[in-house]
Amino acid sequence: MATLLPNLENFYVPFNQLTGSLPPSLSNASSMVQLQLQVNNFTGSVPSMASSHNLLRLNIAENFLGSGKVNGDDLGFLSTLTNARKLQALVISINNFGGNLPEQIGNLSSSIEILVLDNNQISGSIPEGLQNLVNLEVLLANGNKLSGAKSLSIIGNMQSLVQLRLDNNDIAGYVPLSIGNLNRLLVLRLANNYLDGGIPTAIQNCKSLKLLDLSNNNLSGVIPTQLMGLTSLSMGLNLSYNHFTGSIPIEVENLKNLGSLDLSHNMLSDSIPRSLGKCVSLESVRLQANLLRGTIPLSLDSLRGIRLFDLSNNNLSGQIPKFFEQMHSLQLLNLSYNKFEGEVLTEGVLNNSIIILVIGNVNLCGGLPGLNLPPCNLRRPKKRLSYKWKVCISTVSSMILLIFIASSLLVFWMKSKGKQHIVSSGDDFHTRVSYQSLHKATNGFSTTNLIGVGSFGSVYKGVVNINGEEITIAVKVFNLQHSGASKSFMTECEVLKNIRHRNLVRILTVCSGVDYQGNDFKALVYEFVVNGSLENWLHPVESVDDPPRHLKFHQRLNVAINIASALDYIHNLGETPIVHCDLKPDNVLLDEDMVAHVDGETSSSIGIKGTVGYAPPEYGMGNEISIEGDMYSFGILLLEMFTGRRPIDESFSDGVNLQNFVNTALLGQGSPISKVVDPILLNEILHGRIPEKALISILEIGVACSFDSPQERLNSSEVLTRLNRQLALLMIFSKPKREAKGL
Repeated sequence: MATLLPNLENFYVPFNQLTGSLPPSLSNASSMVQLQLQVNNFTGSVPSMASSHNLLRLNIAENFLGSGKVNGDDLGFLSTLTNARKLQALVISINNFGGNLPEQIGNLSSSIEILVLDNNQISGSIPEGLQNLVNLEVLLANGNKLSGAKSLSIIGNMQSLVQLRLDNNDIAGYVPLSIGNLNRLLVLRLANNYLDGGIPTAIQNCKSLKLLDLSNNNLSGVIPTQLMGLTSLSMGLNLSYNHFTGSIPIEVENLKNLGSLDLSHNMLSDSIPRSLGKCVSLESVRLQANLLRGTIPLSLDSLRGIRLFDLSNNNLSGQIPKFFEQMHSLQLLNLSYNKFEGEVLTEGVLNNSIIILVIGNVNLCGGLPGLNLPPCNLRRPKKRLSYKWKVCISTVSSMILLIFIASSLLVFWMKSKGKQHIVSSGDDFHTRVSYQSLHKATNGFSTTNLIGVGSFGSVYKGVVNINGEEITIAVKVFNLQHSGASKSFMTECEVLKNIRHRNLVRILTVCSGVDYQGNDFKALVYEFVVNGSLENWLHPVESVDDPPRHLKFHQRLNVAINIASALDYIHNLGETPIVHCDLKPDNVLLDEDMVAHVDGETSSSIGIKGTVGYAPPEYGMGNEISIEGDMYSFGILLLEMFTGRRPIDESFSDGVNLQNFVNTALLGQGSPISKVVDPILLNEILHGRIPEKALISILEIGVACSFDSPQERLNSSEVLTRLNRQLALLMIFSKPKREAKGL
C-alpha cells in the first residue's frame, strides 16, 4: 500500500469486514499521519512501523490480530513506534495480542495522550518506563493478564492521567499512597485483581474523581471517612466483593452527586446510616451480603430517583417502610433473607410482584399472590382517643389552618408587587437573569453560539456567572412571529414547572420580557448537556481531523432505558399524562456520563405532530396526539439505534419502512439479522461480547412499539421492564471472570 501510495497521509477504513493480514508495506509508510483500521477482521501480526515518523494516531482495535502466546512477539511493533515522535494516540484494544509489554514503551513520544491496550492477552508487569509518558491522559489496560506488585506504584507517578483502567488483571499488592498524586483523575477502575490491604487515606487528594471501582479484590479494614469527602463522585462507588469491616461511614452524606453505590459482599456491620438519605442522586444502592442490622431508616424516603435497592442477605429487621410505594422509578427492591416482619406493601409501584423480592423473611405476611406469603391477621383492636389527645389534635389543626391562611395572604401580597421578568424554576438558580445577561452570555445570540433550531425557535449556548461560578447554559429563544410560538412557550412553562426527572432536560429559569428593540422576548434556560444529541452519535459526520464517535451496545441499551424512563414518567407518573409529540434523535441529549436527557416540546395541547418518519400513521389522518403516538416514535427510535438506519432510508423501496424491514428479518422472511444490525455492533457479537438473543429481544421491543394500530403498541412501563430485563441479562452474560474471588 505504502509502495503504491508513498505520500498517503490518512488511511481510514474502520467498521468494515476487511480480512487478511496487514500489508508489510506499512513499514515504509513514512508519510502516514493517521492509520485507522479498527473494527475489521484483520489477522496475523503487525509489521514494523519504524518509518512512520509523522504518525499521530494509530487505531487497530477490534480485529483478530496477534497469536495470544505468552512468550510471543506480538507486541514487538510497539518498539518500532518510538520513532513516531508526534504520536498522540495508540489504540490496539480487543485483539489477541500476547506476551509482555516491551520496556521501550516508555520511549514512545512524550506527546502521547491516549494509550488503549484493553482486552488482549498481555501479561507480565507494567514496565517502569511507562511513567516517562508524562502527558498520558488515558491508560486503558483492563481485561489482560498483567501482574506484579509494583505495577500500581509506577502508575502513581503519572500525574496527567484522567482515566485509568487496570481492572480484570492479576495485579497484586497494595493500593499505593502515590495514588493521591493523580488529582486530575476522573475514572479509576482496579476491580477484579488481587489487591489487598486497605484504601489509603491519600485517595482524598483525587478531588476530580467521578468513578471509583475497587470491587472483587482482597481489600480489608474499615472504609476510610476520607473517601466520603470525594464530593466529585457521581458515576459510581463500587467496593463490593472485598473484606471491609466496620460500619458505613455517616460521612456518606457528602456524596450528594453519587448515582450508584455498591458495598455488597463485604462484612460491614451496624445499621444503615440515616445520612444515606442525603445522597439524593442515587439510582442504585447495593448493600446485600453484609452483616447490617436494625431497621431501614425513614430518611431514605428522599431517594426518589432510586431504580435498584438491594438489602438482601443481612440481619435487618422491622417493618418495610411505606415510602417504597411512592418511589416511582423503582424497578427492583430486594429484601430477601433478612428478619423483616409485618405486612408486605401492595400499593403504588409495589403493586408488581416482579419489583419486590422478600423470600427468606419468615415473619412477613400478605403482599401480592405471587410472593406466596401467608395472609395477615387484619383483626386489630380499635383504640379510642383520649380527651387529652382530641384537644391536642384540635389545637394543632387550628394552628395549621392559621398558618395556611397567613401563608396564602403573604403569597398574594408578593404576587401583587408586580410581574417579574425572570421566574426561577430550579433550586440551584437563585440569582435573577435578565435579557441583558442572556444577550451577553450568548454573544448577542450570535450564530457561532447557535446549537440548534426547533419548531418554535432557536437554541444558543451561553455562559453566565452565578454567585461567582460560571455555568454553561442552553437558551431556547422563541420566535414569537411563528404562529403558535407564544402558546408553545406558555405550555412548556406550565408543563415543565410540574415535572422533574433525571432523564428530562432540566429547565433552570424562564425569561419573559422585552429585547433592546422593545419587542416581546421569551426564552427558556436549560442546563447545557455536553455530549450533544443522539443524532450526532448515531449518524456522525466523518472528518479526518476529528474521527466520529460511536456508541457501543451497552451504551445504546442504557440510552434506550433512559428514554423509556422519561416517557414512563411523563405518561404515567404525573397528575395528567403528558405527550412529548416529537421524539427523535435530535431531541435526546447525552451528558458527560452518557446519560440520556429527553428534550423538545413536551406538550398536550400545542398541536405539534412530530417529524416525518417518527410520527405515527394516525397523526397523518388527523387523529389527536397521544401517548400511544409517543410509543410509536420510541419504537422507531429504538430500531434506528440498533440498526443504524434512519426511518426514511434510501435503501428502502416498494413500501418498505424501518419497522417492517426489521420485522421481516425477525420472522426469518427478509434479510438475516446480521444484515439488519448496525455493522458497528456486529463486531461486538462476533467477538462474543453480546448475545445475539439480546439484540433480537431489543429489536422485537422496537417492532412491538411501532405497530400501525395504537392499541397494539407496548406502553412505556412494559418497555421499561423489558429493557431492564435485557440489561440484567447482559450484566450476567458479561460478569467478571472472578465473580467471588477471596470469599
